[in-house]
Amino acid sequence: MDPNPQLANKAGSAYDFPLLIKQLLHTPLAVCPDQEIVYRDIRRHSYRTFRGRIGQLASALSVAGVSMGHTVAVMDWDSHRYLECYFAVPMMGAVLMTVNVRLSPEQILYTLNHCEARVLLVNRDFLPVLSAIRDKLDTVRTLILLDDAVVPEDLPPGFTGEYENLLSAASPEFAFPDFDENTRATTFYTTGTTGLPKGVFFTHRQLVLHTLAVLGALSSPAQQGRLHRDDVYMPITPMFHVHAWGVPYIATLLGLKQVYPGRYAPDDLLALIRKERVTFSHCVPTILHMLLGRPEVRDGHLRGWKVIIGGSALPKGLAQAALDLGIDVFAGYGMSETCPILALAHVTTPLQGDAARELAIRTKTGMPVPLVDLRIVDEGLRDVPHDGTSVGEVVVRAPWLTQGYLKSPQASDALWAGGYLHTSDIGAIDPYGYLQVTDRIKDVIKTGGEWVSSLELEDIISRHPAVGEVAVIGVKDDRWGERPLALIVPKAGYVGRVDQAAVQRHVKGYADSGAISRYAVPDRVLFIEAIEKTSVGKLNKKLLRERYSREH
Repeated sequence: MDPNPQLANKAGSAYDFPLLIKQLLHTPLAVCPDQEIVYRDIRRHSYRTFRGRIGQLASALSVAGVSMGHTVAVMDWDSHRYLECYFAVPMMGAVLMTVNVRLSPEQILYTLNHCEARVLLVNRDFLPVLSAIRDKLDTVRTLILLDDAVVPEDLPPGFTGEYENLLSAASPEFAFPDFDENTRATTFYTTGTTGLPKGVFFTHRQLVLHTLAVLGALSSPAQQGRLHRDDVYMPITPMFHVHAWGVPYIATLLGLKQVYPGRYAPDDLLALIRKERVTFSHCVPTILHMLLGRPEVRDGHLRGWKVIIGGSALPKGLAQAALDLGIDVFAGYGMSETCPILALAHVTTPLQGDAARELAIRTKTGMPVPLVDLRIVDEGLRDVPHDGTSVGEVVVRAPWLTQGYLKSPQASDALWAGGYLHTSDIGAIDPYGYLQVTDRIKDVIKTGGEWVSSLELEDIISRHPAVGEVAVIGVKDDRWGERPLALIVPKAGYVGRVDQAAVQRHVKGYADSGAISRYAVPDRVLFIEAIEKTSVGKLNKKLLRERYSREH
């Protein structure tokens, strides 16, 4: 007797289609094999060539000893090479480890040893970092050089070869096997502000499902923020960070023209957007702020550019500046542990038409993408009302969430306490289903018996015309417990022309209208030259708290 009669019967020769990364290549190769993939002004080739290069890379890695389960690590800027690694390495059954090149050499060493990397592909720019840690690498056996200028005779000692030369000598006819879709495909390390970096990992099944669900979310709007086949895609989020938010996999599945900018420099990014007619990107607020500060953006060539902003809250002041230039800007939400996208702030058709309301929606955290079970809960994992004001912790379930931290069972159990992944974000959901993250649990300012959201206060301060960037932290206060301290980088032309009192009056106006607590008006405002960021461009509030609590 069949132990489970509800299972579907199937033919003995039926193909049980596994959700593997290689399956993302079927559609583009069938419908647009001549579409372009561009790397700066250095290289452009077709998807057909891309598929051949994936085979060549896998062949070269196989000759180097890579097989099922081995880890291949990459240190590169955003490039066509990185995209090839996104596919070839996991398609072999190996694990792609994307090295955060902005970490310290000691942290990079820790991550490479912790994930047991066997092969390391290194851009020539990072040879000094490699030199500092090379003698302490425990598992790396093969080094491969990545270099825009291929000079075979200029190979550093100990390297097996240079990337392009190895590919040219390798066969494109690599037979990528089928295997269990739950095989680990990628690993990278979180950039938390406490302790050692933690490794997160994702399977083929998770990456394919994330690709399909986020594609469904991005292609579902009638117009605003919609991704479609005629778009030209360029990431401005590092490819080492959460698979560049997974969008390269989406762009490849759709067969979009893709543009990879190498190392980020404002002039180069803007030149590529203009020359290649880029229409879809994603970045952190810091990058968008940097680009909008360039005088050449006033010529209108960014009009129609669609940009997802994530990593940090999208301030209304920055969003309005982008909208004034015709940029279709909106927020996205996720984290390293969630692959990453959980929510997108599309403006649904019934809510369009009012500029102020649209601005408020675009800067919200967003609506959950398909297949995401997103809740706001109290300490007992009980749901709080979706009234836009009741707050709780954001907890989630989705098919693509990391199932734990690599070799860290205790931290994994804490992450998944109660069967939901805990984001450590505090937020509220409004009656339309939009999530608004109000703060990180550790960043909430507890003052005068009330909780003040540092993110909300940053957003309000960002609307002052003199404010370029702002970070708000809580500093100890004998009377109130904590008080908000505003750290401001003035816009060009406003240095010395704005003072603490002006900012306090600005915030007090919002407090008088009831938009924010009166306790949110900062006692002190400091004008500084730059605000420290993490390696992925987020405000480094831990460092800011340590520095300014000590100095002030």
